Amino acid sequence: MKRMRFMLFFLMLSLSVTYAQESVFERLEEIAVVDQKVMMPMRDGIRLATDIYRPKGDGKFPIIFSRTPYNFNSWGDGEQRTRTAQRALEAVERGYAYVVQNERGRYYSEGEWDILGVPLTDGYDAFSWMSQQPWSNGKIGLLGCSSTAEWQMAVAALDHPSLGTMVPQGFGAGVGRVGDFMEQGNWYRGGAEQMLFFAWLYGVEHDVFKPRIPEGATQEDLIRISRFYDLAPENPPVDMAEALKHLPIQDFIKSISGKKEIFEKMVRRKPNDPAWFEGGLYHDDMEIGIPAFWFASWYDVSISPNLALFNHVRNNAKDAQVRDNQYLVIAPTLHCAYTRASENTVVGERSVGDARLNYDEQIYAWFDLWLKGETNKFKEETPRVQYYTMGINKWNSSDSWPPAGARMQTFYLRSGGKANSLYGDGSLSEKKPGKNDTPDTFVYDPMNPVPSYGGNVCCTGNAVRGGAFDQQVMETRNDILVYTSDVLEEGVEVSGFIESTLYLSSDVKDTDLTVKLIDVYPDGRAYNLDETIQRVRYREGYEKEVFMEKGKVYKVELTPMATSNYFKKGHRIRIEVSSSNFPRFARNLNTGGNNYDEKEGVVATNTIHHSEQYPSQIRLPMVKE
Repeated sequence: MKRMRFMLFFLMLSLSVTYAQESVFERLEEIAVVDQKVMMPMRDGIRLATDIYRPKGDGKFPIIFSRTPYNFNSWGDGEQRTRTAQRALEAVERGYAYVVQNERGRYYSEGEWDILGVPLTDGYDAFSWMSQQPWSNGKIGLLGCSSTAEWQMAVAALDHPSLGTMVPQGFGAGVGRVGDFMEQGNWYRGGAEQMLFFAWLYGVEHDVFKPRIPEGATQEDLIRISRFYDLAPENPPVDMAEALKHLPIQDFIKSISGKKEIFEKMVRRKPNDPAWFEGGLYHDDMEIGIPAFWFASWYDVSISPNLALFNHVRNNAKDAQVRDNQYLVIAPTLHCAYTRASENTVVGERSVGDARLNYDEQIYAWFDLWLKGETNKFKEETPRVQYYTMGINKWNSSDSWPPAGARMQTFYLRSGGKANSLYGDGSLSEKKPGKNDTPDTFVYDPMNPVPSYGGNVCCTGNAVRGGAFDQQVMETRNDILVYTSDVLEEGVEVSGFIESTLYLSSDVKDTDLTVKLIDVYPDGRAYNLDETIQRVRYREGYEKEVFMEKGKVYKVELTPMATSNYFKKGHRIRIEVSSSNFPRFARNLNTGGNNYDEKEGVVATNTIHHSEQYPSQIRLPMVKE
């Protein structure tokens, strides 16, 4: 009987899935003109595979355009896929044409792919082609998350007359340089390699010898064969937690028999290599002249540069109307996980409460305003900045980021010279340190780096789980310095950019410094909020490498972190200081060499100084009510 019920349950589940698939496609067929595998021409003759879904009838419609390196083929393994069809249906039902296109070199699109290096002219040419179609009203809006968003900013700076707005989400790898951040597409943070692209490229990179569609294939041919071939590579599974340990890191893809095309040239680029300034990355000398609705999340890999870019456009756009029409949402989720928030949203292992938001309603109201010219209440009803404050677990609003009430409060690192581990004597104090320097010393062995545990991450396979995790076990290591405030006598909201300055001496030419910000609960649980790193050779800027002299003390400013967290009464504020956070970041081998082509590391003895002369500190944006 139980077996029969079990079989009946799965039969009903299968039927419901089949019905959902049929209903999406049936509804699309009823209301939309579906035009798949349109090969859109670029100025150099390359054609990009494009699917178009538009309302039936003779009207002219605004376009929601999504360009992506990911596979949107309607068929896979002999079954129809509903994801793209569902998004198209939502747009068409609202009176929009929905156009999705693969970047050059991806799947059915012609040409050679180069992540972060796709020609900007491809976007411009696509806008021109779409705006000239008889069914287009000449207005285009951009929508997408992650790699489907990260090309938007640089193309927007080309000022195409038909581009009305963009809605970039989780767009960090599109940021090359903005303000304090020289990310070069999330390849770096503070001059240290972020290893997310190592793992990500194994999964998505197309080999130069991949199968290709013969020239002369018609649209009818492409539609027919796309039922049988989606051109997606099938990668053998890899244990990334183990694979990312490989040295030298330049041979990582080779070590797992990955596809050779892009990784090998990227891994050798230093932060200021001219190649980063060619192709699709946005740098802050480029003018964005359109309204934009930005989406970021607290546990994304690029939260701080995302927020810096929002501020940059809002503060520096030449047109006052553009400056006044930048809006921002910051959710308490992982990368691109906005709509997966629930009544009890758990990020890592910390519950942050009911983090749901009416995303579709807001986004389409935004599109209606800028692409249809409709008068609606978006600007009246939508705060400039909607941000979620963890700890009290609620959506807040502000007219700026950070919120206007945020004031920087300095906490100084203090100890009796034994801040090593959770059991040490490290403290955070608002009181300035005295003249006596009681430094804390730890040994950093690149062959035994501090493991990444939770964090603001993306795309590393099984190597790192993103989100907030209790750090107490990690804090038993002696190569982590732990500094904790007194118990808070009243709660405080920390919302904004977190700045940190450390004074370092070492016995090696180069090393890294890492900082992690933590909310400590009364029972000892210690949840990470954000983390950062700085490769010390780049402490004076990314245009040059300046190495250390043994024993000399150096001031190191780390790239800013960002969060919104309410530290409740009875909680404590903590930071961890170390020299590694692996494999979130590539480990510094401490030699002063290239790092990417080295197999052997040098053990570093690193010392953090804190005194009147060397006031190591963290500065927190505290919101006063």
